[in-house]
Amino acid sequence: MTDLTGLRLSYTRAELRRADLNPDPLAQFQGWLQEAIDTDLREPYALSLATAGAGGRPSVRTVLLRGATPAGLTFYTNYDSHKGRDLSANPQAELLFHWPELERQVRAYGPVSRVPDEESDAYFHARPRESQLAAHASDPQSAPVSGREALEAAFAALHDRFPEGTEVPRPDFWGGFRVAVQEWEFWQGRANRMHDRFTYVRHAGDWLIQRLMP
Repeated sequence: MTDLTGLRLSYTRAELRRADLNPDPLAQFQGWLQEAIDTDLREPYALSLATAGAGGRPSVRTVLLRGATPAGLTFYTNYDSHKGRDLSANPQAELLFHWPELERQVRAYGPVSRVPDEESDAYFHARPRESQLAAHASDPQSAPVSGREALEAAFAALHDRFPEGTEVPRPDFWGGFRVAVQEWEFWQGRANRMHDRFTYVRHAGDWLIQRLMP
């Protein structure tokens, strides 16, 4: 294997100054995300979701952002999955967006709650039909399965249960979570590891912006 200690990049694409920042962190995030989308990055709305169960064991995985509003950042999953069980026991999470082509990262932390059923219904029925069936087939998500054949058989059975032209109901075990962000961090890579980092933290009903050491 290649010696990893010799692999590194120097980030020289851009800088981030205090004067560049929007006073509203959501607007700052939306601007960076839109830039990533406009740059045609692959799945720039993908994020790493970190959770911990009641015992404190951390867990991280990739999910897709499906909403960024003043109410919070939204993603959808199986409520009985590993992450769903973590969030039921310990309803807080941290999200990480990494856009290496732009030499940027965004972290967001906050408490988590389920989105209203009607919102989950609307998103579920906006998904491709095959994805709706897959939500049913992969229950309980994260549980052991005897083999790929069993998974494919369950998927085929769902095609028979819900033939083309019939509505696939959203299962009760599937829906959205929303992170009400209380702390943001915006990171812009710089040369010589002298990165630009700024946090937004809720303070007296407003956002306190601070530069962090790289």
